Amino acid sequence: MKLVGRFIVTALALAVIFFFAAPGVAFLALRSAAEANDTAGLARLIDYAAVRQSLRPQLNGNPAAVAPAPSFMEDPIGAVRRQIEQASAPQAPDVEAYLTPAALAALTRGEGRYASQRTGAALPSPDRTNTGGPLPRPIYWGMQRARMSVTDEGGSRTIFTFESKRLFEWKLVHVGLPDGVAPAPAPQAAPMVGQSGRKGG
Repeated sequence: MKLVGRFIVTALALAVIFFFAAPGVAFLALRSAAEANDTAGLARLIDYAAVRQSLRPQLNGNPAAVAPAPSFMEDPIGAVRRQIEQASAPQAPDVEAYLTPAALAALTRGEGRYASQRTGAALPSPDRTNTGGPLPRPIYWGMQRARMSVTDEGGSRTIFTFESKRLFEWKLVHVGLPDGVAPAPAPQAAPMVGQSGRKGG
């Protein structure tokens, strides 16, 4: 009976350890899947609808962007000014720019808002998997949710919130970007004259 009791206590202790280690394992699995361009693996680790919802209000740091536009009848000058400001404001990246494998890998490496600039060509080589960024730092650990952060060299934190869906299964449900405005999308480079459509001679 003593042996059975010790086995049960050991099994319970291991279950508790695995449960609380699972969010950290999920974070490293997310980084690995993103760097390997494993979209199926990412789908198992991310609640995309929840993450999209968490990112949308963060992509523009201008409070006026989410305030109701003034009516032309009530404030014609303000309405015209608002139209000019919206036309001249730099375009924030679309939320999908943060959900590509390259951008997700960059987020886990602490690149924050600049992760949207990453493209598939910028993914690390396979031998750098799980070595291209800092280890996550736990900032909250609970039965249903866990939050971890990665910090860049300037001290800006990107916060990842994981939610327990089933026993030992955690999914990313929220990404908290550092303060500020997301950088404008990088302009597409125009093809150099003479390089495209050029026939060899």
